[in-house]
Amino acid sequence: MSVAMQGIVGGEKVTRPLYTLQERARRDQTRWTIVQGILAPVQFLAFLISLVLVVHYLATGEGYTAATISIVVKTAFLALIMVTGAIWEKVVFGQYLFAPAFFWEDVFSFAVIALHTAYLWGLIAGSMQPETLMFVALAAYATYVINAGQFLLKLRRARLDQGALT
Repeated sequence: MSVAMQGIVGGEKVTRPLYTLQERARRDQTRWTIVQGILAPVQFLAFLISLVLVVHYLATGEGYTAATISIVVKTAFLALIMVTGAIWEKVVFGQYLFAPAFFWEDVFSFAVIALHTAYLWGLIAGSMQPETLMFVALAAYATYVINAGQFLLKLRRARLDQGALT
């Protein structure tokens, strides 16, 4: 939880809700919330399919092309969700990235992007062997899983905050 989200009042720790009432209204009214809600599970499905193909290639040495295509598709979904997520953040919080409510998720997203980009660079430049590329993809996927977990925790927190308001 970011420092901007908490404080001490009367000797007790006080945490502000994830969204102010105005932010919640903007979140609920923007189409970008629906876009994110659709892209997130689609990206996760692309990740699962790709993970299976990458592990299959590493285990058998077969299916390199399918694994490679799946990683590129997963990376395209990542780019799309990052751009639309930045737009969503601008609409809801007034800034494209690093809004206090999602600061650490955004920071970690850059690690996810960096590893996916390293994979693409290695693929395009031909500077990595196929097995190395697959291990870079697995590292990218590990960071993606952590980042997805961060966002799921925020979704849970938003629902808990909503329940506390009603």
